[in-house]
Amino acid sequence: MNDQNPPHYPTLFSPGAIGVAALPNRAAVAPMTRVSANPDGTATAQMAEYYARYARGGFGLVITEGTYIDRRHSQGYLGQPGIADEAQRDSWSAVVDAVHAENVPIFMQLLHAGALVQHNDHVDDAIAPSAVQPRGEMAPHYMGRGRFPVPREISRGEIQNVMEAFAEAAVRAADVGFDGIELHGANGYLADQFLTEHTNRRTDDYGGPIEQRVRFHVELVTAVREAVADRIPFGIRISESKVNDLAYSWPGGARDSEAIFGAIGRAGPTYIHVNAHRGFEAVFGTGKSLAALAREAVPDNVQIIACGKLHDAEQSERMLAKKTADAVAIAKGALADPDWPWKVRGGDAPVAFDPDMIRPTATLDNTEQWRREQLAAKE
Repeated sequence: MNDQNPPHYPTLFSPGAIGVAALPNRAAVAPMTRVSANPDGTATAQMAEYYARYARGGFGLVITEGTYIDRRHSQGYLGQPGIADEAQRDSWSAVVDAVHAENVPIFMQLLHAGALVQHNDHVDDAIAPSAVQPRGEMAPHYMGRGRFPVPREISRGEIQNVMEAFAEAAVRAADVGFDGIELHGANGYLADQFLTEHTNRRTDDYGGPIEQRVRFHVELVTAVREAVADRIPFGIRISESKVNDLAYSWPGGARDSEAIFGAIGRAGPTYIHVNAHRGFEAVFGTGKSLAALAREAVPDNVQIIACGKLHDAEQSERMLAKKTADAVAIAKGALADPDWPWKVRGGDAPVAFDPDMIRPTATLDNTEQWRREQLAAKE
């Protein structure tokens, strides 16, 4: 520890809560795809150690990678974990127990890939709001190559099936002991495809103006609220950027922001996880961050988790102290150094993120190999 005037970050390292889930501090591990589950989608002992390591490193909340919800169209990656049935559910017990042993809560993120399918064990086609070729290409570090498939348009009946699958997966996660649920409504996956004008060309009441394109999110929040809100807190992740289109921005700017966050907030989630590619920077010429705009648009009882460049502890402290957010989620900073909270709190410099940590693929094995190589180089 650096004993010469170490920074304290009193708000960042003060106790907090997301709903009824008590947090020892406000630093959360952001959900990060690790493509390291068993071939049948069950969680592994290596995954249990991976998540527990963050808890031992001082993080106050752990959020899992995006976990697929059914044995139909939700899986997006080779090596992705699921919670689509009892066997997959029960495999997470060791993960939950390992994190709880460190007295830290753990939330599960639930994901439906929609059109962004790099691998699916269960079906041969992809579904999306409209039959539109996704922008960009698959990610090699997630074991993909080439263009995404052209999806077919999801039917209204299938939309209801998806809502039920999310709700059922949320119940399974609560049953196995997760302290909270996060719905992946961001980053170009199915829910976000409904929100985005170039992937949603529908002419029914799920398409058209932003007030209708946000309907999928509202119904998703409602379905999960009715399934688990009396048991555990739940939230939804929202972003402008997408894994296949990092530069995307809401075309309506602040007006879209108010419509999106306002409608979702009124649907009654415990929290909204605002993932901003530009982090704490001001957006849309408002002088305010995306998280700040979310805070203004939602009811007072809806909490905010902010994510994006917040491995900068000074910015995290400032955002929390101003009550822009109730917690901050750290992604690359956490991946680079599981001891990020202890080091920041003690005035030491955390390990900086290196893209080689997730090369050639973003698996736990490759990250562990990178760490062994770094240790060997120092000896």
